[in-house]
Amino acid sequence: MAVKVQIFFAGLLGVFLAPALASYNINVNDDNNNAGSGQQSVSVNNEHQVANVDNNNGLNPWNAIWDYETGFAAVRLFAKKQCIVHELNKDAVPSIHALDTQVKEKKLQGKGPGGPPPKSLIYSINPEQVRDLKKFGRYIINMCRNVPTYMAEETEGASLFFSAENCFRADIIWILNISFCGSIVAN
Repeated sequence: MAVKVQIFFAGLLGVFLAPALASYNINVNDDNNNAGSGQQSVSVNNEHQVANVDNNNGLNPWNAIWDYETGFAAVRLFAKKQCIVHELNKDAVPSIHALDTQVKEKKLQGKGPGGPPPKSLIYSINPEQVRDLKKFGRYIINMCRNVPTYMAEETEGASLFFSAENCFRADIIWILNISFCGSIVAN
């Protein structure tokens, strides 16, 4: 009898714990398409400590991976056939649990932007190709394998060295505005 009770409670625990460990997906549509953002899909996988953002705006689609375990993120620019890797700024990027919570709350409310404006980050891209992706972790390796990959470093504030046409914007829904600047993203 005691074994049956333990199995029952273990199963019950699995039912309640599974949603906390599982992936969570949302889709965000920009009906006005005023910033050219098109449609974004955000997937949060708490178990593997990874968030994935797919952005399909028709002209410049991209995919981003935030690997909270390694502390790195990558953006794959499909039109340019390039990857840009950078460190996660833990002061600006919400934790995976906060991201999951923010995304769920906004999705359930049926609205996107609200509250404080998104934080902005500007990165300077090193034009020298990264040869070894191992330190970035398996998710970034899988996304950037066989694609020219470059490292980017965060810059403080606006830089006089970059003009708007030398930057690629990878805004993450209503949470974060990111600009990657340098010669590799220039038209």
